[in-house]
Amino acid sequence: MEGEDSPRFGDTGAEMVLVARQGNMADSREVMNIRQASQYLGVSPDTLYKYVGEQRIPAFKLGNRWRFKKSRLDQWMEEKSSQMEAGTKHKPKAATKAAGSQ
Repeated sequence: MEGEDSPRFGDTGAEMVLVARQGNMADSREVMNIRQASQYLGVSPDTLYKYVGEQRIPAFKLGNRWRFKKSRLDQWMEEKSSQMEAGTKHKPKAATKAAGSQ
């Protein structure tokens, strides 16, 4: 009996499709915990806790645990990216010093 993930018509890329589906399931999780959100954003959990404490990132508590909505994180990243592109963010001091010494 063929399952949902069984190859059809001799599809040689069935393994790739199955892996892609499994990857998409993890990526489509709307509410993430601190570990999942830190992996998604590419920062350490400690950095994420710092951002939460400084109210720099959208998060909410569910019980005593921080949670992050993927859609809100995506929106937050888009806003931060737009700010950087528009030049509304100041250069870090080290970058300003380096640029001034050239």
